[in-house]
Amino acid sequence: MKQRYDDINEYIADLQAEIAQDPKCAIHHYNLGVAMLSLGDYDEAENCFLESIRQSAHMAEAYVQLGGLCLRRGDLDGCYQYNKEASQLRAKYPIPWANMGFVHLQRGEVDEAITALHKALTWDPRYVQARATFASALYMKGEYEKSAEMSRMVLKEQPAFGPAWNNLSLAMFELGDVQKAKEYAEKAYEFGYDVSDEYWKELKEAAQKA
Repeated sequence: MKQRYDDINEYIADLQAEIAQDPKCAIHHYNLGVAMLSLGDYDEAENCFLESIRQSAHMAEAYVQLGGLCLRRGDLDGCYQYNKEASQLRAKYPIPWANMGFVHLQRGEVDEAITALHKALTWDPRYVQARATFASALYMKGEYEKSAEMSRMVLKEQPAFGPAWNNLSLAMFELGDVQKAKEYAEKAYEFGYDVSDEYWKELKEAAQKA
């Protein structure tokens, strides 16, 4: 569908008309799901993505979207399973690998997270979100220099990416450079990252001792 739309509801109406004519088209169901996401209608979006994979079991993108909806409601297991299925459908698709890495990290499975994130970056070396999650995994593993290096790579691509500034701040704090840690935490805050009150307190106390 190459037509441009100024009104999302008009786009949705056209998609629904297309589906009425061709209910077995997985792509139309998928596109309708994405449109519903943009409206914040998550239940209907989920129904659309499920219908998409019912019509075509090879719609890896729909599995990823379903995983995202699981994550939104705090279902890490569901998120992981959907992304695992996507990765099995398309092994070189970086997004499910990054998402599985994120889930592993949330579970505290750092080595497993690093393995998945490495695969994501193998297929897309400029995947900023995967690289930022990788920096977090390296930090959790105690590899602060490598974590800082990974965050700098993210910031080279996206200088306004708040989570990367926060990761870099945490790594520099552990490496003993309190001034840089404070500077980078301020950058994280400037770019919209919610730096924790506890960390601000740690930075202040460390600066007073320096």
